[in-house]
Amino acid sequence: MPETAQASRGKQAKARIRQAFTKLLREKPIQRIAVKELCQEAGVNRSTFYAHYQDIYDLLTKIEEDMLEDFQRALAPLLEPGPEAISPLEITRGIYRCLQENADVCTVTLGEFGDKDFALRLLNIGRESCLLAYSRQFPQASPQRLEYFYAFASGGNMELLRRWVQEGMATPAEDMARAAEAIMFHGMEFLKGEPLPPGEEEHAMSPAPAGGEERKDVPT
Repeated sequence: MPETAQASRGKQAKARIRQAFTKLLREKPIQRIAVKELCQEAGVNRSTFYAHYQDIYDLLTKIEEDMLEDFQRALAPLLEPGPEAISPLEITRGIYRCLQENADVCTVTLGEFGDKDFALRLLNIGRESCLLAYSRQFPQASPQRLEYFYAFASGGNMELLRRWVQEGMATPAEDMARAAEAIMFHGMEFLKGEPLPPGEEEHAMSPAPAGGEERKDVPT
């Protein structure tokens, strides 16, 4: 069905409101952004704003919800259950790529004045798939150890995401994903600055040796 003129105007108004909001949120915390100021920046009436959002916090919530939905759609092929667990590296790559494709919104939501819990919500999209992959690849690890490892890894990734955003996402998403995996699975070896041999990330995620022998290169 063709889009009506009214619907088109509403979509354009929402886009201007969101653009103005992201601009202001780069400059100040959300507590200091007034609806009047936002509407002046966006060039819309207050009634137009309230036709779409209850308040400033509702606007932020809807922006984040839309972004999470986009992430879930983009990552769906990676997170679908199957006979073989997908590598957490592939999930990490997907998350960083999605972030880079939504750079404008990410700069705000993950920036200095953004929602501090939002990055963790993004990372938790792949939580169950990652835990399943870890449990299959390291069957000797207890559920508690798997949870500990994921908590440690996701917390570190959250701070890495924020640092990446602060640097303007200058480093390619693929390189950031590989760096995250290298830090998680090689620890302080990462600080030596030597490039990992080709396929080393995948080797670190390979299944445990037969016979229950414990791997030494990855914490269990």
